[in-house]
Amino acid sequence: MIAVAGGKGGSGKTTTTLGLARALSRRGASAVAADADWDLPNLARLASETVGSDRVSLPTVVDAVRDRGRIEPERPSATVLAAPDEPGSVAPHATFEALANAVPEDDPTLLDCPAGASPDAAAPLRAADRSLLVTPLDRAALRDVAKTAAIARRLDCPPLGVVVVRADSVPDPVADLLGCPVLGRVPSATPAPLADPAVRSAYDDLARRLARGYGAGRWRVA
Repeated sequence: MIAVAGGKGGSGKTTTTLGLARALSRRGASAVAADADWDLPNLARLASETVGSDRVSLPTVVDAVRDRGRIEPERPSATVLAAPDEPGSVAPHATFEALANAVPEDDPTLLDCPAGASPDAAAPLRAADRSLLVTPLDRAALRDVAKTAAIARRLDCPPLGVVVVRADSVPDPVADLLGCPVLGRVPSATPAPLADPAVRSAYDDLARRLARGYGAGRWRVA
């Protein structure tokens, strides 16, 4: 299980979670993308908007674990799990641990993490095997994502690498700052980045690189 993490809101975590899950499915995988940002959930909304429908009814991460016990995604597919309807009554870490056990070992699972360094942000990092950092190149975002990288390492969820979004190029010092490789660069595209061919291609390249290093249910860079 991989936690898609960044230092601030609007850094591209949700778009990267969904874009990568769909790119993995285009490679034949059955990926699961779950909203772990329960205070400000928007993964389900983005998924609904980008399939050309006004509203798509998606199961919540809690319902998927509680009602099914084991998630068996169609192959290939990108299964999206929404945030709980009543997050205050749910234990986040236990839910993410149950999700990890519910998804077949060979199916990649992505957690769209909250921003910042709150206890809510720590829960998915504690449950995941590795993290994937996402950031634009502005100074404040880089400073914040460096803090996120340090927290992830303390929680035994070391970064696989960083995805730089809304950028035409990535300077070499970014990898040195974060202590991990730059795995991808996603160009700017508005208003619907996941409909842009260049953005889809960038996530396809990222999925290709990550998929080569995924085995026995664990992530590594290859």
